[in-house]
Amino acid sequence: MDVEDDEDTAVSKIAAAIGEPARARMLYCLLDGHSRTSTELSVVAEVSPSTASVHLIRLKTAHLVKVLVQGKHRFYSLEGPKVAGALEALSIIAGGSREEFVANTPSRLVLARTCYDHMAGKLGVLLQRRFKEMGWLSISSRKGKSCDLSIDGVKGFGSLGIDLEETRAARRRFAYECLDWSERQPHLAGALGAALLRIARKRKWVVEDLDSRALSVTGLGRREMLTRFGVRI
Repeated sequence: MDVEDDEDTAVSKIAAAIGEPARARMLYCLLDGHSRTSTELSVVAEVSPSTASVHLIRLKTAHLVKVLVQGKHRFYSLEGPKVAGALEALSIIAGGSREEFVANTPSRLVLARTCYDHMAGKLGVLLQRRFKEMGWLSISSRKGKSCDLSIDGVKGFGSLGIDLEETRAARRRFAYECLDWSERQPHLAGALGAALLRIARKRKWVVEDLDSRALSVTGLGRREMLTRFGVRI
């Protein structure tokens, strides 16, 4: 079999994996860049959880989805932008439209909350995104989404009053991306994420609710997030 035949076979296998309606629904649900559990994808695909698991194995084998294991949970997302581009192209050909997935998360926890000892929710995700856009962080895909600081990052986090030497000396991972429960995109975790939350609390940018993990963003906090990071809450 020559190279062209190999390519034809690979294309046909990928097309077959996409072509089953339940699997197609799963893939299009993941097109927004967020991650989902197999249980959530079973609801979207309108199949049982056990059947969904079989479909997800097929999609993973075809390199259409990837899985992130976090604690007891497994989160599925598209393998990459090329898969998203192919799905978008197929959607254009089909001429259809799809409803956006909405996570069933209590509203008071969506904006900001604690995730163990670091900041999560929409605010945590927006901050992590801005840190990367500003070039403060570099992400290593080989080390479980571990993060390290650039020269600008050292200056930036230092300007917030974070003692980076002390933070690095902590007996834990310095910084890494943690998949957010409600946003399904990463927020900053590790010793650095914990230090950032301590600063936010100390400066009264956020105030923790007494009866939940929710964080209330103060008026001062909203101004500081906008001024310092360009994050509008």
